[in-house]
Amino acid sequence: MATTKRVAVILSGCGVFDGSEIHEATLSLLALDQRGAVAIIAAPDVPQAKVHDHSNAVDVHGETRNVLVESGRIARGNIRLLSTLSPEDVDAVILPGGFGAALNLSTLAKAGADLAVEPTTLAFLKAVYQAGKPLCALCIAPPILAKVLAELGIKGVRMTIGNDPATAAVITALGQTHVTCPASSFVADPARKIVTSPAYMLAGGIAELWMGINAAVGELLDLA
Repeated sequence: MATTKRVAVILSGCGVFDGSEIHEATLSLLALDQRGAVAIIAAPDVPQAKVHDHSNAVDVHGETRNVLVESGRIARGNIRLLSTLSPEDVDAVILPGGFGAALNLSTLAKAGADLAVEPTTLAFLKAVYQAGKPLCALCIAPPILAKVLAELGIKGVRMTIGNDPATAAVITALGQTHVTCPASSFVADPARKIVTSPAYMLAGGIAELWMGINAAVGELLDLA
């Protein structure tokens, strides 16, 4: 009898411009649940790099928020501290996008190809990958996987952020292979157990977003 697959969903806050993209996170959870997988939602206990007022489209100066606390909003309170997870707890990992991936889980927004990955996130992703388990990243998050793989000495992995030249160049600079892809699909490197999809880097609406995320999650679980 097949065992239920457990997938860590690593969030970076709550909100597209300073945390996790809520549609991407929610649709990832839906795609997992429809396939009978168990989502383990987790986040690092670190401050957000900034706070953004999404109703007025402005950054809020002088206000601070915590990534773990804000991610708990999407998790409906069922949030795990990322540092308490181990590779034995999960069969795969998903990183939804949102600018929090480039601000809070990494320094991609400021450093480009010289990005550093948040230490707890880096350690967890390395350990899971070294345990032979697949990783998935959506939207702006694939450069995080590109960096993790590069630090493990793994190059030439096929992945996508859609067709944005600047972000694709980051993936290439980190030694991986960028593949142009529509939002309704995904790119998989089965031999390396990596799955990526452009999500809202390209998606024109939530229906198109769902197509790509649903397909990517299906592939991830097939690899797990």
